[in-house]
Amino acid sequence: MPLNFFSKKPLPLTGAPAVRRLKTYSAQSGYVYQYYWEGQRPTPAGAEFVFTVSADRKTSHPVSVLLANAALQAWEQTHARTLSANERYAIAKLALFQAFDERETPSLMKQPVQIRPADAETIIGHLGL
Repeated sequence: MPLNFFSKKPLPLTGAPAVRRLKTYSAQSGYVYQYYWEGQRPTPAGAEFVFTVSADRKTSHPVSVLLANAALQAWEQTHARTLSANERYAIAKLALFQAFDERETPSLMKQPVQIRPADAETIIGHLGL
């Protein structure tokens, strides 16, 4: 989350397990990524889920998955319920996997993953909610 001279310090991350678990994902792009979930924090527009990602086992960097409340509104209104914290995490994790699959090189993973409403609908469909 970029900061400018007048902005506040970002809120601390919450929700990550006490012991981080290294996980692996073999992407359709041909790269094998390793990642840790670092936690989440609220943003003015929704939530930011932060993962530490590596494609070479030597270097790693944080990747933010930004889940805007607006991306979930249509589904929540149609189904007359709010998605739980676990369901929102699952959406963020699948969006990260989608970025692993679609982005051609690991250097492109340094950019935040923005979940658009159409992406959210597709991911929620895959989750069977």
